[in-house]
Amino acid sequence: MGYSAKGVLESPFGQALSFLTPFGGAVTPRPNALNWFPLVGALLGLVLGGLWLATDHLWPEQVAAAIVVLADIALTGMLHLDGLADSADGLLGPLSKERRLEVMRDPRSGAFGVTAVGITLLLRWVSLSVLAPSIWLMVGIWSVSRTAMALVAIAAPYAREADGGLASVFIREPGGDSEGNGPPRFARAKRLLMVGVPGGIVGVVTVIVWNPVAGPVCLVAGVVCALALLSFSLRRIGGYTGDVLGAIGVIVETVSLLVAAARW
Repeated sequence: MGYSAKGVLESPFGQALSFLTPFGGAVTPRPNALNWFPLVGALLGLVLGGLWLATDHLWPEQVAAAIVVLADIALTGMLHLDGLADSADGLLGPLSKERRLEVMRDPRSGAFGVTAVGITLLLRWVSLSVLAPSIWLMVGIWSVSRTAMALVAIAAPYAREADGGLASVFIREPGGDSEGNGPPRFARAKRLLMVGVPGGIVGVVTVIVWNPVAGPVCLVAGVVCALALLSFSLRRIGGYTGDVLGAIGVIVETVSLLVAAARW
């Protein structure tokens, strides 16, 4: 039996692809799309890693690194960088919770957001320019970054339950009560394992192939910093938003690359 393009795009994998990238069209994802976040991340890492290897043979390291950074921006449609900018504007300023959420919904970027994105792009470019190109490293980091986003969406409270938001589609999970307030604890734990175990295994195994010591350390550093951001968001707005999810993905990638670029 064949599969139509429409059927693939409407599948959980297609929904995850459309949520995390500009590809796949305007498809509203369902909660089980989170299960496919690690695979989408691994595929993005595979493409970026292959591009990194190819461009490194044609241009100096600095130019190859810049091309990879630009390609990542194109492949994600700047969605996660936009989330980072909105999160910085909303979480860092001295505002009330309600005002923070309003600022994060505003498409315009302020000083905090512009600065955060600028520093992030610089760190990503510098890190890639001093590292030897590796598909293994990119697959591992990008898989774990999307795994972290999915785990936060499953486990953490959503900050916009009153007025909805981009990530609100993930809070009405299978097994929840009649009002869609979330699944029982067992179902939630099962979903965490279904997403976290495959994503974690892919991430850890691939970075170990890259470097048995530096690989796991760089992933741990990225995840710890992402948890710090989540903790900060919980204190400031009582949960996560779609912007925070994007920022978490960017933080995992950037910190992991930065640690990987150390003098091991």
